[in-house]
Formats: sequence, structure tokens, C-alpha cells
Amino acid sequence: ALLELNVMNPFPGDWTGFSDELVRILKEPHFQSLLETHDSVASKNYETPPPSPCSFMDAALNNQPVPPDAVRMVGIRKVSGEHLGVTFRVESGELVIARILHGGMIDQQGLLHVGDIIKEVNGKEVGNDPKVLQEMLKEASGSVVLKILPSYQEPHTARQAFVKCHFDYDPSHDNLIPCKEAGLSFNSGDILQIFNQEDLNWWQACHIEGGSAGLIPSQLLEEKRKAFVKRDLELATTGPLCAGMGGKKKKKMMYLTTKNAEFDRHELRIYEEVAKVPPFRRKTLVLIGAQGVGRRSLKNKLLVSDPQRYGTTIPFTSRKPKVDERDGQMYSFMTRSEMECDIKNGRFLEHGEYDGNLYGTKINSIHEVIETAKICILDVNPQALKVLRTSEFLPYVVFIEAPDFEVLKAMNRSAIESGVVTKQLTDSELKRTVDESERIKRAYGHYFDLCIVNDGLEAAFRSLRLALDKLSTEQQWVPVSWVF
Repeated sequence: ALLELNVMNPFPGDWTGFSDELVRILKEPHFQSLLETHDSVASKNYETPPPSPCSFMDAALNNQPVPPDAVRMVGIRKVSGEHLGVTFRVESGELVIARILHGGMIDQQGLLHVGDIIKEVNGKEVGNDPKVLQEMLKEASGSVVLKILPSYQEPHTARQAFVKCHFDYDPSHDNLIPCKEAGLSFNSGDILQIFNQEDLNWWQACHIEGGSAGLIPSQLLEEKRKAFVKRDLELATTGPLCAGMGGKKKKKMMYLTTKNAEFDRHELRIYEEVAKVPPFRRKTLVLIGAQGVGRRSLKNKLLVSDPQRYGTTIPFTSRKPKVDERDGQMYSFMTRSEMECDIKNGRFLEHGEYDGNLYGTKINSIHEVIETAKICILDVNPQALKVLRTSEFLPYVVFIEAPDFEVLKAMNRSAIESGVVTKQLTDSELKRTVDESERIKRAYGHYFDLCIVNDGLEAAFRSLRLALDKLSTEQQWVPVSWVF
């Protein structure tokens, strides 16, 4: 303030305009208040401020006395056995809220937050044993009063995502989950909404159909479990505890692509991030199934039923054309050296050798069908899905599953009687078809959009047509990589 008075003394004549402006600023009320505050702080003429909330937390976690006004009492109402949707961890000898499950009672009330320290339940100290707190909250009913030390942590919005599950999960059979009651069951093919992925081992999710949220194993945990990297006990003790074929000989087709090594490194499928999109028509229809299960019959029926909507590729071969064959009808003919060159350069989706001649499907031939505004139908080996299941081909993948052995045997007998086929398959051949179907489903099931059991050609065809029609009228879940 003294400095202000000195500054306001008369200035030389040449400075009159500047001095008048400076004097006006110095006399402003806000500037006067600023100077008074400066003088008070400089002379230490103020009371000592109260400790900040963070200081209370530091004191509590270091077993030091906490000011009484830092403690809060939180009241909730529950019935016995009802889960609160909250889990805990031990931190510096205190029980701290580790996570709050989305949609649970605590989350809806908004009275507790991650990081809050639980001191008492209905006047009883909880100590530092999560199991004791678990039992106290589980058995409590009616009005429940919690004495807590707030964390004052700013909550942050977690990124939400939708995933398609590629394995079955039952928390009641999981030895790693910190609390079985907090787990969420799901089956392979289910779509889940992920609310929280902060924990390395456990995510919070719920089914898209609704229901309460629960814990599911994270991608990292499930990969480790399936690779037998971690022991059950090691993870269980570190997690927070909770409260609350026709008989015709077929060509042998072998998968070969320059991307083979890259895809094989990522074969372990746990979750796949997906997005919901408006109805749209797929570029390709891929029929997968065991030899002799009826893929080709279904393909031909589709082509005949709507030739304006469906098309297919013409296979390439290195063999010489027969007298009555024309290039581009049943086969497209190439020299062996030309075909080997294209195979080496990754231009074939799949290829194989039969009786000394090469046969295969060119990737470019798929694009040619798509460019005619038709859905390209492919009945390929399942290994080809590694290449096809991208935004380039937008496939709808249908697995044609073999029926039970007795049904398959009866179908073969019926086909012979009606003159559709002439060869009666042996029991070993029929069993081989059933076994191969099961192996394909286990190994490639995560690629399938639809499974149809072919226990009757007409019924299977109707199911396939109905599913294809729905693609034009109903929203679809597709890999997020197709969208973004």
C-alpha cells in the first residue's frame, strides 16, 4: 500500500497521460483488494487453513488420527442376501472400495465412490479383513449405516465397448474370480456391453438384453488362463474380495496365403469388439461344413432360386481342357507355370493339387462377382475364413452342421431311394462326416454368423433363405474393424 502512495505522486509533465491512467487503475476497488491481500499474506496476518481432504486420506492410510468432521455416515436400505455391487481391496491396513459395479445398488445411489475407506457397518468396526466385511454386508438387512472416509477422487468416464464372446463362461466354476456372486455368466456368441476395463484381470459388463452388470475375465486374464501361464492360486489371492460326405472323391484343397503366419499368431480368440450397424447386404456368403454335409447342394439351390441376386466364382485349373469344355464355363484354364506364379504372389484364396493338376479359387474372381452387384457364394475350406472375414469381402458365414449319425444315415438312404445319389455310404464314412463337422465347429466357431443343422435339405434351405432376407431388414452386429 505504501508503494502505491509513492507511485501516485505527481509525474513529470511529459508523462501526464500515462500517469492519469495508472492512477485510475490503482484506485480501482479490485486492485485495492489485491494490494490489501498481498499485505495480509506478507505480514502473515491470517488463520491457519484446515487440512485438505487429501490430508485426511493420507492420515487414515498411515494409521494417524483423522479429524471427526472428515468422516461421513452413509445410509442404505437392503434385504438380507442382496448384493450391493461393490468390491474391496486392502490398502495400508484399511478396507478400500476397489470397484463399483455398473447398475448395482451402490452405483445407482451414488453415495459411495471408488477409493472410499469403510470404517464401520452399523456401528461395528470392520477391521482389515475383507471376508468379515463381506459377511457383515451380506447378512445386514433393513437400514444399513456405513461410516466411511471419503476419497474425494474425481471419477472418470470409462470407454464403453461391445464385444462378441468366443467362449462359454460360468463364474460358479471359476476358481480365480474374487467373488462368484459378482460374476456374469455368458455363452459363446453372446454380445456384452463392457462398462469398465480398468482392472487388468476383471472387466465389468452386462448382456445387451439388459440385466445387472457383473465381472467377467479380461482379455489378458483369459489368454493367460488358456495358455496356462498363471496358476489359479496366484491370481485368486491377489484380486479384491467382494460383498455382495457324398461318396464322391473330392479334390484335396490346401490353405496357402502370404498372410498365413500373421493370422496364425492371433488364433486365440477371446472377445471380439463389435458394432451395431443398420441393415445392409453382405458382399459374400460363405458356406462352411464337413465333406458330404450338403454345402454344394444348398449353394446350387440358392443360385437357381435367384440368379439375379446370387453368383459364384469359376475355379481355375492347370489341366488341359477336354474336347467339349470351353474356357470360363466350368473352369478357367491356365498353364501350370502361370498358376504357380499367381499362387506364389498370393492371388489365390485357396488351391490344391489333384491327379497332378492344380485347382484353385482366385481372389480377383470374387471381386468380379461382387462388381456385378451380386452376392458371391463360396463353399470353401474353413482356413480361407482367415482371409475372407474382412471389410474387403463383408462375408456372412454360415456353418452347415452335420446331424446326428442316425439322422445322417437315414438321409443317405432316402437320397438313394429317390435317385438323388447312387452310392450308399458306409457307417465309417458317415461317422467321419459327423466327427469332421464337430472338429470344424470347435476350431472355427468364432467365425460363424449362423449355424444350420442339415437334417433335411428343404428345411435347411428355408432357414438359410430366411436368415439372408433378415440381413436387409434388421440391424447387425459386425466386427468394429468393418466400421472404423
